[in-house]
Amino acid sequence: MTLLEVDRLTRRFGGLTAVNNLSFQIEAGAIHGLIGPNGAGKTTTFNVISGYYKPSAGRVVYDGRDISGMKTSAITELGLVRTFQATTLFHELSVYDNVLVGCHLTARIDPFSVLFGLKKDREASARARVDEILDFMDLSALKDELCSNLPHGLQRALGIAVALATEPKLLMLDEPFTGMNPEETRRMMELIRQVRDSGVTILLVEHDMQAVMGLCENITVLNFGSLLAEGAPEAIRANPEVVEAYLGTPV
Repeated sequence: MTLLEVDRLTRRFGGLTAVNNLSFQIEAGAIHGLIGPNGAGKTTTFNVISGYYKPSAGRVVYDGRDISGMKTSAITELGLVRTFQATTLFHELSVYDNVLVGCHLTARIDPFSVLFGLKKDREASARARVDEILDFMDLSALKDELCSNLPHGLQRALGIAVALATEPKLLMLDEPFTGMNPEETRRMMELIRQVRDSGVTILLVEHDMQAVMGLCENITVLNFGSLLAEGAPEAIRANPEVVEAYLGTPV
């Protein structure tokens, strides 16, 4: 079943066309990669899908519903959630409280009401959800640690934990492996597989081709805002246009 359809999507900024007549689909339960050189239009595509930009033309259909131009908050409530290249965490709060803040959408209460003990009738269910997510992400032992004290790889994992608190159906990961050492990358790959196996579809933008080729069942390649190629990792790896435009050497 198709969960997300990008249909002839175009996004212009003045005279610059950042995304040009782009179409691709993501199947439910997949790990789908979106790759391409710097400036290819990947982040702009992410921003249009998630509601940060309105499309200049075309549409985005999520779970059978046209969400083109909807507000980001409304899109998130539908279960389409994204992370960012830079972590958007509360560094002065603990690991536990960061995830608790992420529960506010599903709890339908102000996150700071939860943090400061208000509306106790809903607080218990939110805290149970936090415990579940921390266990799932193998972060329970660090729940009282300040976010600012975590190494880079664990901050990235915490960012995904916060996103999971919103109960996504489709999770969009923007360069989740940036700045990671090989061990952190291996661990993050395992976590992403676990998230998918739990029933969450994954769309990721990433430059680490070893991670992309090792994770994704299908890959969409952009170049200058347009679709260059699409297919399984083996086909993308062997595509001479992709090699020339982006990969450079076999991966």
